[in-house]
Formats: sequence, structure tokens, C-alpha cells
Amino acid sequence: MSSRVRSPMSQPIQITESGQEYLADLLAKQGVDDIAVRVFITQPGTPYAETCLAYCRPGEEEPTDERLELERFSVYLDKNSVPFLEEAVVDFNPDRMGGQLTIKAPNAKMPKVNADSPLEDQVNYILYSEINPGLASHGGEIRLIQLTEEQIAVLQFGGGCQGCAAVDLTLKEGVEKTLMERIPELAGIRDVTDHTDTTNAYY
Repeated sequence: MSSRVRSPMSQPIQITESGQEYLADLLAKQGVDDIAVRVFITQPGTPYAETCLAYCRPGEEEPTDERLELERFSVYLDKNSVPFLEEAVVDFNPDRMGGQLTIKAPNAKMPKVNADSPLEDQVNYILYSEINPGLASHGGEIRLIQLTEEQIAVLQFGGGCQGCAAVDLTLKEGVEKTLMERIPELAGIRDVTDHTDTTNAYY
């Protein structure tokens, strides 16, 4: 399965001329034919989202990636990150110290999910839009650490939830019920928080 090629007019991310020139020079120094750039967002749609840009040697791209053909090199976009890369801009700002490559992705942390979104994105959306706001009153939050192959959501409680005496009730009655009802594909919930640490616990 080959990567989908986007036309220049439909690019979700813009790379300025100075950004393209800087990246092209960097790629040329790698000494690898047809080396490209890959852009992806870790934990998209959450407060922890980070936009990343990495070298992509031939064969390192994912089959589902979307490909942008620029004048001097190609850019691969992680499929799950594309909706969050809308209005993103990669630019290079020269200065006396040489300059800095910047990546601005204003929508990286904006929840954008639907029934076809990956389960991980759906879990994060519910955590950050519905569950965590209710826990914020006592300084708590829940993060998705991993979604296992068995479709079990591995969660970690932080802030006031860590070490809280009512965490079992919170997990079973609130978080687990909400996630399982909203995402039927989930097989279960697992808590990996060390609740023996009661430093920030809210009782």
C-alpha cells in the first residue's frame, strides 16, 4: 500500500521557502538518496500534544502516511496527525547564531475525533473534554499511558487523584463507566498509578 500523495493546494501544513531551503540543505548533508522528512504529532488532541519533525529514510515511512511533493524533497505526514496539522507552519528564522527552525501547529491540542478515529484518540478526547474537567476541582487528572493490543486502556492518575482514598470508586464508578459506555470497543480499564504515594492526595 503506497502513501497517498496530496496536491500542493490541499496541504494541511505549510512549509515556508526559508523552511524548505533549510530542510533541503539538512537532508543533503545526510548523504542518503531520496531521504525525506516525516511530520507527526504525539498524543494529538490533548494538552500533551507535541509536533515532531524527523528524517525519513526510504522505507521508514508508514504505508498510511500522506506524501507532500515539494520542489527539493518529500514530506510524509502521519495519517492520524493530519487533522491536527491544519494551519500548521514550518519556518526557518535566521539570526546571528545561525537561526532556528520553528513548527507552529495551533490545532495540535484541539480534540478532533469521530467514530472512525483511532481508539487512543477517542479515549484521550473523553478524558480531556469530559472526565478531567470534573477532577480539576481537587487538582486531579488522568492520562492514557497505553492502549494494549487487547484494547485495554492503561490509565495513570495524577495530581490530587494519586493516593486518593476514593480512587477505586472514582475509577470504577466514574472513569471506567464513562469510557466503556462511550467507547464499546474498549475491553477494559487498568490503573497503573502508584497510590502509595500520597504526597498530593486529595481526601
